[in-house]
Amino acid sequence: MDVLHRRERATAAEIQAEIADAPSYSTVRALLRILETKGHIWHEEDGPRYVFHPIVPRASERRIALKHLVRTFFDGSINDAVQALIDTSDHSLSKAELDELSRRIAAARKEGR
Repeated sequence: MDVLHRRERATAAEIQAEIADAPSYSTVRALLRILETKGHIWHEEDGPRYVFHPIVPRASERRIALKHLVRTFFDGSINDAVQALIDTSDHSLSKAELDELSRRIAAARKEGR
């Protein structure tokens, strides 16, 4: 999905070429079929090739992926996921980043989330 969002349109071969340590071409095609079935992408025919396009906006894709990650690896705990992100970060959070996180936490608390 990152490749499709960055390029806006790509063939399976183009997608495969941009993935580090890419899976086989047939695996890429299979994943594209799954994404299309789930409504994340669509394709158009360009001669013998299929050219794929994203449907779901990048921000929505990120939210979907993050929710899946939190459910799968952190048993649904946002707190555990945030702690892991902070503990494994390669850099310290800046004062501005900490202030932004504090603001978002306060807003979530106010909204009852």
